Amino acid sequence: MTAPVVHKGVGEPRPAWFENRFAANGWTGAWRNGVHEFHHYHATTHEALGCYAGWADIQLGGPSGEIHRIEAGDVVVVPAGLAHCNRGQSDNFALVGACPGGVTPDMQKGEGDPSITLPRPPHDPVLGAGRGFSA
Repeated sequence: MTAPVVHKGVGEPRPAWFENRFAANGWTGAWRNGVHEFHHYHATTHEALGCYAGWADIQLGGPSGEIHRIEAGDVVVVPAGLAHCNRGQSDNFALVGACPGGVTPDMQKGEGDPSITLPRPPHDPVLGAGRGFSA
């Protein structure tokens, strides 16, 4: 399984900025929402989460995984199979999510599945070709 990538302070705190940047790099089908407060993962796709308001503590890697505080302007790239969970957030927390090729993410509850190894997309959702998550 590919490790997650946390890009700190790379975006403007506006949902349209994330939607446009993600789409320019092939991560389409964007939605606006939050992160579930239970451990879950996606078996069929990777996921990019761009925070445009507030903050959240996102646990990556199941119940024993590291907790990362993401704030407005940050992006987390969650590889397929890696569990993630919202462990607390500000009242105004909001994000944009997208997947490579506009795939709709499936929902798998649980601690993740390290045996899932989907190919990396050709473009990182923020940095573009051959950089970040895709490198």
